[in-house]
Amino acid sequence: MNATRAADSGAPSQTSVKRSRAEGAVSDFAALKTLIVEAGLLQRTPVFYSVMTSALIVALAACGAGFFLLGDSWFQLLIAAALGVVSTQLSFLGHEAVHKQIFSSNKVGDWFGLIVGNLFVGLSIGWWTHKHNRHHAAPNTLGKDPDIYDPVIAFTPEQAQQRSGLLAKLTARQGYLFFPLLLLEGLNLYRDAVVTVCAKRKLKRRRVEIALLVVRLVVVPALVLWYLPLGMAFAFLGVQVAVWGFYMGASFAPNHKGMPQIQERASINFLLRQVTTSRNIVGNTFNTYLMGGLNFQIEHHLFPSMPRPHLSRAQRIVRSFCAERGITYHEVSLLQSYAAVVQYLNRVGIGARDPFDCPMAGAGRGI
Repeated sequence: MNATRAADSGAPSQTSVKRSRAEGAVSDFAALKTLIVEAGLLQRTPVFYSVMTSALIVALAACGAGFFLLGDSWFQLLIAAALGVVSTQLSFLGHEAVHKQIFSSNKVGDWFGLIVGNLFVGLSIGWWTHKHNRHHAAPNTLGKDPDIYDPVIAFTPEQAQQRSGLLAKLTARQGYLFFPLLLLEGLNLYRDAVVTVCAKRKLKRRRVEIALLVVRLVVVPALVLWYLPLGMAFAFLGVQVAVWGFYMGASFAPNHKGMPQIQERASINFLLRQVTTSRNIVGNTFNTYLMGGLNFQIEHHLFPSMPRPHLSRAQRIVRSFCAERGITYHEVSLLQSYAAVVQYLNRVGIGARDPFDCPMAGAGRGI
């Protein structure tokens, strides 16, 4: 009866309102994408990636040469630290290859990712692709985003409340322990690589991944143990893994940790989901190289295939677009982002009962 009255009076039905909102949201993103395409920001940048890849291969070769020339010297730890930095920069390239930022050919991009990820770094590119694509599809979404589930760090009060004993005590201080724990992240990434290639689930090019990982995770450490005194060799391997893991974690952590979380069945459009759950780091050329373009996280999530050199220009377009539509655009300094991560994890760790802010609050329109 009420529906009949609404129809008779010319008032829009609830279904038509939802449909108009959805169409508006789609048209918003379509309008934004049109601006990005017209600016040429989705075009490949082969010169940039050729130079970056060549420079990192030269840096990797220089580290290898330095390793053999130094021999029995504790200065080897400097080489190990440099290798950790180079490994992280190579990881950024692997990440960009997975997102099809470098090559138009999927096959070439896949093989580039295999060589860089598995052979040079020690990651399973198959594991990374599967996990990272799930994250991009539903960032900070409970029950869907794998990046907010971890056996050590609790990312929600519910996760913290389920813990007991020593783990509960660690969780209560997890904000302060987060960055020290990143020193072990490299070992965790190696473990994930090994578990992935040994698991029964479907994995593209499993044999290739195994062969490349054997070279990186068995042959290379064996060479270090053979060439250096035992204590120095373990110190070398430890420093390289610690620097790599810390650098990786410190680059990815600021992007979503402490940002609004979304319920699994929440109705929220793509543009709002990506913008409100992501945090940008104040961009400059140094930060862009330091973080492999991850400082422009909002733009990266909206346009995953956008090459790194175009992110800065895209930011100006996206930020202005969001301002015109009243969508909150989060951008802070690197130190502010780290402070936010620590505060958030501590709030979760001490068992905070207060609900998280609604992801729609002050963010703009949703479906």
